[in-house]
Amino acid sequence: MKVGVVVIGRNEGERLRQCLLSLIKETDHLVYVDSGSTDDSVNLALSLGAQVIELDLEIPFTAARARNKGFFSLLEANPEVEFVQFVDGDCEMISGWIERAQQELNNHSDVAIVCGRLRERFPEHSVYNRLCDIEWNQPVGETKACGGIAMVRAAAFQQVKGFNLNLIAGEEPELCLRLRQEGWKIWRIDAEMALHDAQMTKFGQWWKRSIRGGHAYAEGAWLHGKPPEYYYVKENRSIRFWGLIFPLLVCIVTGLTHGWGLLLFGVYILLNYRIYNGKKQESFSHQDSFIYALFCILGKFPQAYGQTKFYVNQLLSQREQLIEYK
Repeated sequence: MKVGVVVIGRNEGERLRQCLLSLIKETDHLVYVDSGSTDDSVNLALSLGAQVIELDLEIPFTAARARNKGFFSLLEANPEVEFVQFVDGDCEMISGWIERAQQELNNHSDVAIVCGRLRERFPEHSVYNRLCDIEWNQPVGETKACGGIAMVRAAAFQQVKGFNLNLIAGEEPELCLRLRQEGWKIWRIDAEMALHDAQMTKFGQWWKRSIRGGHAYAEGAWLHGKPPEYYYVKENRSIRFWGLIFPLLVCIVTGLTHGWGLLLFGVYILLNYRIYNGKKQESFSHQDSFIYALFCILGKFPQAYGQTKFYVNQLLSQREQLIEYK
């Protein structure tokens, strides 16, 4: 077979079992990369026939590091592999996806990455899980970026030397940017790809995930914010203004106007309606549009914090550790 699979994970338990079982009949080349699990993940993967790679505990863990290690180990052992499917250990691959993605790459020699519809397994368990499912419902066709669950053309991945090992978040769209700069295309096709189990049931988990997002936006703009891409420049300005500058201005005006300045916070309601209306035009339901808009506004504040952490670390020549929400 031309397709190999790289699964990454840590302490995924039963979810890893579901993930590997959904893959072992799809490929003869299955690699599991473990990032310091303390459960039985390694033995489980071995028992199911996967090649297992345990990352060095002395080096900080990142998804980029794990995926790169899995990819290059897979290609070293199986140089005939042309396409590699990346999967996280909390996902279950939909039957038929790998064949469909492989056909897409075979038929379009200028496409480097193919992804499909990723769905949250239990969107009803929490509003945060539901948010994930909404975020992953993206238009099909040529796109600028994809997530971590996708099939890549091995030659293209090698050409840009894989994921950027210095990134603790946002490594997937950054990879897509470098691939597009080399003339490759990224495609999202109309096909079910995988089920994801976020297990995000607490506000604190969502808050940490949003901090990580803000850090990724800031670092992405720092690396590639110059013309012609202006990568994440617009997103960073929005986070900085709505999550930091505007609230500070309101506080200052409030102090000068004996409290009347608090009325300026009503601008967030108008912004919320604008986002809500945009999602409605994309054919999302009233409820999903409202949830998405509300958390887009709330998310500006932890994102601004994550953004600030990145800039402070740059000034101090420090590197942020992995930000995990699970």
